[in-house]
Amino acid sequence: MTPEETAAAIGEWATAAEAYDLLTVDVPAEHWIDALTAARDGLGLTFFDWLSAVDELGEGFSVSAHLAAVGEPGTVRHLLVRTRVPRDKAVLPTATGVYAGAAWHERETNEMFGIDFAGHPHLITLLLPDGFEGHPLRKDFVLAARVAKAWPGAKEPGESDHGDGPARRKMQPAGVPDPNEWGPLKGTLPPVAERPARAARTPRAAAAGAAGAGAGAEGGPAVRADR
Repeated sequence: MTPEETAAAIGEWATAAEAYDLLTVDVPAEHWIDALTAARDGLGLTFFDWLSAVDELGEGFSVSAHLAAVGEPGTVRHLLVRTRVPRDKAVLPTATGVYAGAAWHERETNEMFGIDFAGHPHLITLLLPDGFEGHPLRKDFVLAARVAKAWPGAKEPGESDHGDGPARRKMQPAGVPDPNEWGPLKGTLPPVAERPARAARTPRAAAAGAAGAGAGAEGGPAVRADR
């Protein structure tokens, strides 16, 4: 079926596009259950593969369900049904009445993104420990692991009992706040030093390097590969 035919089979409010050999149908949130039901009953996509979300920041959350038809020998048809919910009201009706296999995935998406699935029969914690605050897969979630607790194992001199070398402030990975601004060490550390800029090579130095390379090629002292 073409994308247009697939969208028409799902509903008049659906749009479809194909990319990377995967057909995606976008539907309004209020027709989420209608779309999944039409995919199962009208298109024969009876296998529920997975459901998850993507944090689009100001545009809300994109929620996708990957479906398939596996009853035809030698072929598997795939379809991604996608919708979007606003960030301040991230709620969708549960799909468990259409695909029972959605129950586990909705529980995971609920705790990782904070999206509520109204009518879910057992929407409780699945992966995170009891009392965990926040939703780790939201892009505004603070990755504070190395701020609250030192990383086990030596990565740099002075870190995690790495000999007697001098301690130094480490570069922060993406998403990890400065421990001097957030966490138990707030206000007790010196500011993070700026990485020194690499000096530009002068024409004279570049010429000298080229000359040295040429000398080695013409019978000069061999240069070890590990240098």
